[in-house]
Amino acid sequence: MKKQVAVIGLGRFGSSVARSLYNLGHDVLAIDTDESRVQDIMGQATYALSGDATNEAVLRELGIADYDAAVVAIGSNIVSSIMASVLLKTMGVPYVVSRAQNELHGNSLERIGVDKVVHAESEMGIRLGHSLFNPNVQEYLELTPNFGISKMRVSKRFVNMSLKELGFSNARDKYGLVVLAIRRGKDITLNPDTDDKLQAGDLLVLAGRDELLDRLELAHDGVDGL
Repeated sequence: MKKQVAVIGLGRFGSSVARSLYNLGHDVLAIDTDESRVQDIMGQATYALSGDATNEAVLRELGIADYDAAVVAIGSNIVSSIMASVLLKTMGVPYVVSRAQNELHGNSLERIGVDKVVHAESEMGIRLGHSLFNPNVQEYLELTPNFGISKMRVSKRFVNMSLKELGFSNARDKYGLVVLAIRRGKDITLNPDTDDKLQAGDLLVLAGRDELLDRLELAHDGVDGL
């Protein structure tokens, strides 16, 4: 269902969020005080304009209170981030997501009632840590400390081998991991059969404890880095 979303702050993070939401079919209002950033996102958001989101009169004029959600993506200006977040919650925006620069900033946002706090730099650091020494790891999502989901490329040496031949049986493999899906081009196979054979270019989506994912990546007697 199409939603109305305001994205405040059009740095790299905010611009990426705005473009993604727009490409998903949502009505996106992109706001920044920097006119050049506004110009850069023209055509990649429903509306893009220069304005001060810490000014209540500006937000009311834009009808922000009628929006379904807002993302405060302001980067280094912590005061502006908090002020914009407070105004959005005060005006009754149902769902407010704010980017935090650090832990103190994040704690402050939580105290004023922001619905979700995003620690962009921290999350990127976690992803990099899991992929730095294994180029086959495409993405990593931390669900809880020490437990996550990893998306890995299938190594050429395992093409035409089945999941069962690689040591996977039923939902869990011998390492205690869960195979959630196989992505083949644009097609996704959820909960794949262990007899399914892997093809060149496949991506495996696996869930488990970090130590098990690392063991899988480094193993030489089973799935070797996929």
